[in-house]
Amino acid sequence: MIRQELVARQLEERIAAHFEVGRRLRVLDVGLSDGAQALRLARWGHEVTGLEADPRKLAAVGAALEQEPEGIRARFRALAGSGQDTGAHFLPGAFDVVLCHDVLDQARDPDSTLAGLARVLDDGGLLSLVIPNVTARAMRPGLAGDWQAARAALTAEPAEGERFLRLETLTSFLSRIGVPMERWYGVGIFGAGGAPTGGASAAGAAGTAEAPDGTDTAQAAHTADTADTANPDTVDEAAVDAEERAGRLDPYRGVAPSLHLFGVRS
Repeated sequence: MIRQELVARQLEERIAAHFEVGRRLRVLDVGLSDGAQALRLARWGHEVTGLEADPRKLAAVGAALEQEPEGIRARFRALAGSGQDTGAHFLPGAFDVVLCHDVLDQARDPDSTLAGLARVLDDGGLLSLVIPNVTARAMRPGLAGDWQAARAALTAEPAEGERFLRLETLTSFLSRIGVPMERWYGVGIFGAGGAPTGGASAAGAAGTAEAPDGTDTAQAAHTADTADTANPDTVDEAAVDAEERAGRLDPYRGVAPSLHLFGVRS
């Protein structure tokens, strides 16, 4: 829940910085998962399209959407597909904001996926990427005292996909495809939900926002870090505040288990 909230607040901050207040944005969420982020944006009045390749997740998002008011349902559509399918579904410049959260590290061809996302972004559009911080994989097991796992993370040769996900590599690639990096944050520095597990459910998140119209060591450590709550839908504001502040600052953000990157279509 804290991780979802951190990502959402960072996203809302960058949207507010780039677009005039009250503008209804065209949003694409690639890899909907539980739909929490996409539904949050739809509740704020934006037109949201989601792509999800997993039929079970797509059905769960559809069920959650049925619980929303009619105005929100009218602004939200969910399609079967993945980040590789943007060219088949959408025209160039079709969206003002594109989300790709916890997807790029699973993509068969991450560079072509990113190029496809850049293609559907309109001029001045905002790209939001959440990726694992592959250069800090030893941190969580080390802090947990799992020295074997920490040593393995420190000595392992990075896979080809991990090389692409390094911050400096992505910064260079985003510039080449016309979406230069504008800002980046760390997510989950102090263990408050830094690694992806799918987040809060879309149905559970529905009660937390007001509508305008009415399997690695990092994941294991995250499970231990976030077994937090009698009520999983309650956000610990003190934890969110500390995480938000640290996520903007060096050296803290550089050792976060996840990174949230923003590029702007030039």
